[in-house]
Amino acid sequence: MIKAEVVEDIVNKVEQYIPEDLKTMRQEFSQNMRAILTASLQKADLVTREEFEVQKAVLAKTRAKLEALEQELDRLQS
Repeated sequence: MIKAEVVEDIVNKVEQYIPEDLKTMRQEFSQNMRAILTASLQKADLVTREEFEVQKAVLAKTRAKLEALEQELDRLQS
């Protein structure tokens, strides 16, 4: 799940390029961009770096167990 702070940071950075005298447009743009960005990122099904690292560690552990089992099977078949 994408953190709200990430979306807010992106909106704030883009919002800086809209002139202050277009305040109404700037507010509407910010609201719309937040909604669109949040929906798009959720649809993309992204994970955080932390979640990725956890899954990577689980996969490495599973791979090691599989290799150990394959070696044990080869030993028993010999």
